[in-house]
Amino acid sequence: TGTMAQQVALRCWAGRTGDATVALHPLAHPELHEQGALAAVSGLRTVHPTSAPRMPSAQEVRDHPEPFGTLMLELPLRDAGFALPTWDELEATVAAARERDAVVHLDGARLWECGPHFGRGLEEIAGLADSVYVSFYKSLDGLSGAALAGPSALVEEARVWRHRYGGQLFQQYPAALSALIGLDRELPRLPSYVAHAKVVAGAMAEGFAAAGVPWFRVNPEPPHTHQFQVWLPYGAGVLDEASLRQAEETGVTLFRSWSEGAPGAAGLPPGVSVTEVTVAGAGLEWSAEDVREAVAGFVELLPA
Repeated sequence: TGTMAQQVALRCWAGRTGDATVALHPLAHPELHEQGALAAVSGLRTVHPTSAPRMPSAQEVRDHPEPFGTLMLELPLRDAGFALPTWDELEATVAAARERDAVVHLDGARLWECGPHFGRGLEEIAGLADSVYVSFYKSLDGLSGAALAGPSALVEEARVWRHRYGGQLFQQYPAALSALIGLDRELPRLPSYVAHAKVVAGAMAEGFAAAGVPWFRVNPEPPHTHQFQVWLPYGAGVLDEASLRQAEETGVTLFRSWSEGAPGAAGLPPGVSVTEVTVAGAGLEWSAEDVREAVAGFVELLPA
């Protein structure tokens, strides 16, 4: 699994660097979505070079007051709106980690769709890091599974830890076949999804403005990948109800589930709810006008 691959990579690097401290973002997946597993399972400690909803800058990495052996960068940073730095910023941050004799690991669960934003191929992006994990089910629509790439010695050690973590499954061919299909079918389509996400996001912003919504945010605008967030000043229950009614009454599913976030590193104000929008194959069929009409219909279902 991706969670296992990443934990194993960070554990292996801790042993090789002699430093069990990992620098990462407080919104990174291990901090928000893994029940404290880095500390509980792998005995690792985390520090945060920044709490701003973006990748840490080179200066923040240089100035961090505590030593760390590994810098983990989540590309894109999902809980900050699938945010990416510029290519120059990424290179500078990696170089700053190297200046501190730290290794760099990429959480590349969604790395596949980063190429258009950076204007670089996947090999060049991954080549910046010492190791990278990629998911086969998130953007490639596989059944499950992940891969960990890095130096051969690291990969050999990771195979041992995969077994120790219970990841030596008896049969994985269904997941492997679906991953191969995704690499063949979905990977070439991702640039078109990324391009159309900008159209969809722009039309959503226009639709909310035209409908007179008092405040909203498309984050980021324009999107960096084919996924982005929408923020609205309503409770999650109200927005879920409107989303469900729109789907039932019109057959249009514009938004899925909404959540309310406390103020914090994500920058989500009190009383505001957020949802994630993914533009994939079906989304290519939506024109800007289709999106604006759907937004207008959604807003009509919200309380005055």
